[in-house]
This record gives sequence, C-alpha cells and structure tokens, in this order.
Amino acid sequence: MHDTNKDNGARSSMTGIVHRLAATAATTLSAMAIAVTMQGAPAARADSPAAEPDVVGHWMTRDHDGVFEIGHCGQKLCGRLVGLRYTTEMPRDKRGQPECNLPMLDGFTPDRDEQGHWNGHVTDPDTGHVYHAKLWVSQSGDLKLRGFVAVPLFGETETWSRYTGTIGPACKLP
Repeated sequence: MHDTNKDNGARSSMTGIVHRLAATAATTLSAMAIAVTMQGAPAARADSPAAEPDVVGHWMTRDHDGVFEIGHCGQKLCGRLVGLRYTTEMPRDKRGQPECNLPMLDGFTPDRDEQGHWNGHVTDPDTGHVYHAKLWVSQSGDLKLRGFVAVPLFGETETWSRYTGTIGPACKLP
C-alpha cells in the first residue's frame, strides 16, 4: 500500500523502497540462477570484519521528511525513526502504534567482504515484511542504505544526509 498522505513521508519513503524490492523478488531469483550458472560460486575471502564506519548518528532521509537514529544495540547496529515531518496527528504503523521511535533498521553487523559496510535488515512499517539491507558512508559523507531481496545487485539505494538540527516533542521535525 502506498501512502499518499504527506504527514507519513518518512514512512512512505522507506515503504516505497521495500515495495519496489518486493516487486523485484522474482527477477532477483531468476538473475541469481543465471549468475551462478555463468560465473560459478564466488571466491571465499579471508578478510576480518571491517572496523566500524561513521554510520552511528542522526540521518535525514532522502525526501527530508524523517530522521533516523543509528546506534549500537549490543554488538550490532540498529536504527529507529526519531524525527518526522507531520502537520496533524503523528503517523502510525500497521498495528496502529505511533511511529515515533519505531525500529526499522535491525541486526547490522560488519560486512566481511566490504570494509566499512554493514549488513542487516530493514522493516516495512506498513506490512511488517523484513528485507536485507546494507549501510555505509560514502566518500562524500552521506549515508547509503541499500535495501534488497536476496542479493544487493537487485536492490535500491537511498542516500541520507547527516542531521544536526533539532527534533521537537513527539518526534516532530521543525
């Protein structure tokens, strides 16, 4: 379900990613079979886990309608929606719960093959579906979030910018 309400922008931005990812699932599985057939299995790498990149902090979404806080959850990284741009009532998830502090990024661990990248999951707040995701900070200092079904090659990347502004009561952005 695509939400056309402007008050639900951050969720709509994230939901848009996960809906497009779900639509590519069949293509992904077919392409994986072709890639394995044509290229064989990927070579194993003996790299140790990457050092922590600068992904921890507050990040403004691509559409500038939401702020996510990414931080440590034990040995892993996770992220929650901490700032929303809305004018009336606070947006709610599929269970009717307020989206303020809604966890949407979970279980991120260092990528063994790509230093500075983290692998985890992103949750669609409308459906509860969970998708694979990667996080990293680009050379320009922006956060890259790539959501995908099965393999990163068949996903979508969003670019978020570091947020240094304020967040008002009830997660309201100015």
